[in-house]
Amino acid sequence: MCLAIPGEVESVCGDKAVIDITGIRREVSIALVDRVNVGDYLLVHAGCAIAIIDKQEALETMELLQQLAGEYP
Repeated sequence: MCLAIPGEVESVCGDKAVIDITGIRREVSIALVDRVNVGDYLLVHAGCAIAIIDKQEALETMELLQQLAGEYP
């Protein structure tokens, strides 16, 4: 099963962006999405942004993932 995780864009340089995923910063490829701006929320899978999503959807998804993570030791 594959899982895409939302993150907020902190910086953009060429076809790369640094995103914040609940306090963890990662550099990801943004080659597959158009017009990424600082403050956007991206859905990221395997180091590649696959979609720009709205903030509310991103926050709800992050909350669900944090709840699921809390269920595992």
